[in-house]
Amino acid sequence: MQNSYRLSIAHINDTHSNFEPSPVQFSLTTEQQSYKLNTNSGGYARLGFQIDQARQQAAQQQTPFLFLHGGDSFQGTLYFREFQGAANAHLLNLLKPDAMVLGNHEIDAGNSPVQAFLNRIDFPVLAGNMDLSHEDRLKVGRLYGHPMLYDFDDNSETAKVLIKPFHDTKMAIIGITLDQMRLIARPDPDTDFVNAIDTTRATIARLHYQGIKHIIVLSHLGLDQDRELAQQVDGISLIVGGHSHTLQGQMSDIGLSNIPYAETINSTPILHAGKYAETLGLAEIIFDKQGGVTELIGNNYFMVDSQIHVSDAQGQTASPAIAQRLVKQLFAHPSIKGDQHDDGIHQVIHSQYRPALDALENQILAHIPRDFVHTRLPSKHLPHGSEIAPWVSRSMYKAAKKIEPDIDFALHNAGGVRQSLNKGQLSLADVVGRILPFELPLTLYQIMGKYVIEALESSINRATNNGIVGTGAGSFPYPYGLRYFYDGKQAKGQRITQIEIYKQDQWQALEPDKLYIGVSSSYTAAGKEGYDALLHAHWQQAMTSQTLPEAFIDFVSLHGHLIEDPLFTNVHYISHREDKSTHE
Repeated sequence: MQNSYRLSIAHINDTHSNFEPSPVQFSLTTEQQSYKLNTNSGGYARLGFQIDQARQQAAQQQTPFLFLHGGDSFQGTLYFREFQGAANAHLLNLLKPDAMVLGNHEIDAGNSPVQAFLNRIDFPVLAGNMDLSHEDRLKVGRLYGHPMLYDFDDNSETAKVLIKPFHDTKMAIIGITLDQMRLIARPDPDTDFVNAIDTTRATIARLHYQGIKHIIVLSHLGLDQDRELAQQVDGISLIVGGHSHTLQGQMSDIGLSNIPYAETINSTPILHAGKYAETLGLAEIIFDKQGGVTELIGNNYFMVDSQIHVSDAQGQTASPAIAQRLVKQLFAHPSIKGDQHDDGIHQVIHSQYRPALDALENQILAHIPRDFVHTRLPSKHLPHGSEIAPWVSRSMYKAAKKIEPDIDFALHNAGGVRQSLNKGQLSLADVVGRILPFELPLTLYQIMGKYVIEALESSINRATNNGIVGTGAGSFPYPYGLRYFYDGKQAKGQRITQIEIYKQDQWQALEPDKLYIGVSSSYTAAGKEGYDALLHAHWQQAMTSQTLPEAFIDFVSLHGHLIEDPLFTNVHYISHREDKSTHE
C-alpha cells in the first residue's frame, strides 16, 4: 500500500441557475484612496474552461480528479423560471461533475422536479440521509429506487455511497444534506430526512469495516453545520460543502472575505466555493494511507471580464491611469483568473436558452436612483440589514391592502430576496429572474401579537445560531408596519425587548393578546425557517391572484419613485456575540 495519495478537486456550490457571468464588485486602495471595481465573473462557460484545464492537468500528472457540486443548482434566475431544471441538467452534463449533493432548492416544489432532473442527468445525485422507505411506490414523481439517486439505505441505516477507484485503494463519497429540510423546503409528505451526524457516523463505520479510509463528505449543510459534523464525527477525510454561500479565501485586500480556504476542524478540511457560479474552488490534496489529509493547497478563483469599470468612493469614474493600475493590481491577485470560456457551452447557452429571456430584459419597470444593498444579516456597515427586503415587504403590504383593508403588517424573510437592487433601469427580468425568483403566493393571516413576537425571535435565533442550530441566515425577518428591538444577550424568550406596530399614523406598542392581520409569502406563513409560530394564526387565506414577485412588480411600476425616499428602519439588532456588544 502507498504511503501518500494525491487528489485534484474542483468544486462549486449554490450556483442557482447562474449560467451567465454574474456582477461582482472588488475594492482596492491606491494612493490612500479606495476604489470600486465593477465587473462580471463566472458562469458555466468559464467554469467549463477552468474545470477542463484542471482535469487535463491532473491527467498529465496521473492524479485522480474529482469535480463536485455542493447542491442548490435549482432556482435563482430566469433560466430556472423558464426551463424548470431542464437547462440545469443539460448544462451540468456538459460540465461533467462526478457527483452533486441534493440541495434544499432542488426540492422546493416537491419530489417530481427532482425526478425530472434525475431522468436527464449523466451523474449521480447524493442524498445519503434522505429516507424514501415510506414513499408511495405508485405515485407520479417517485424517487425511491432511482438509479441516479444515492439516498438512505433503511436496511443498513447508512447512506448509499459512491465508490471511486483511488490509486491502489478506493475512495468513498457520502452525500449529506439538511436534516431540517422540511423546515426550509417542500419535500413530499412521505419523504423524510434523517439525522445528518448519525448517518455520517454510521456510514463511516461501515466503510472502515470494508477497509475504505479515504472518505469525502459532499455536504449541503452550511459552514456552521459542516464544522459541527467535522467536530463530532471522526474519520472524515474532507468535507466539500454548500448552502451557506461561504466564500473562503484570504481576499480582504480586494474587499471580500477573509475566511481561510480549507478551514480545518478535528483534522478535517472543509471546502466551500461561494455562490452563483461566480467562483471555482480548486485544490491539490495529499492524504496518508489512513485517509488523513497531510497537505492541501488550494483557493477559490473568480473568472472576471477583461472590461472593468473603476470608480472612486463618490461614484465618479476613475482616470484611465488609475483604472489601468488598479485593474493590473486586481489581476495580480492569486484569487483572480481571466474570462477564458468553453466555446461549446457558450454557444449552447446563447443559442438554446438565452433567446427566451431577452424579451423580459426589455420590459422596464422603473428607474432606481441608487444602489440598494441586500444582505441577509445586519452588519457593522449596514446596522439595520438589507436595504431592499423592507421594500419587498412594503410591496406585499400594498398588494394585501387591496384585498384586506385592515391589514396591519407584512413580514418577509431575508432569504426570499436573492440580490441587491442596482442603480439604473429595473427590468421585469431583474425582478423575476434575479431579485425575487421564487413564484410564491402571498398569504393573509390573523394572529395574536404574542405569536408575532415569538416568530420574530425564533427566526432571528435560527438566522444567528443563537442557542439553536440554525437553517441559515435567510430566516432573518424584515417587516413593514412593524419595528422591533432584538437583544441576543437576553434570555431565550425575552430577546424581543420592544416591538411596535404602525396604526392610525403613529407607532404604538404591539399588544400580545390582541389580534392583528399580517401578510407573508406562503413559504413563511407555512412556518418555515423558524416562523412556526405563524401556524398559531386564527385563520390563513391564500392570495391566489398575487405572487411575491408580482406584488413587487406592481409596486415599483406604480410607486417606483418612493424608493428614492429614505426608509424608516424597522430592525434594531444587538448581537449575541460577546465581542460585538454594540449594534451589528
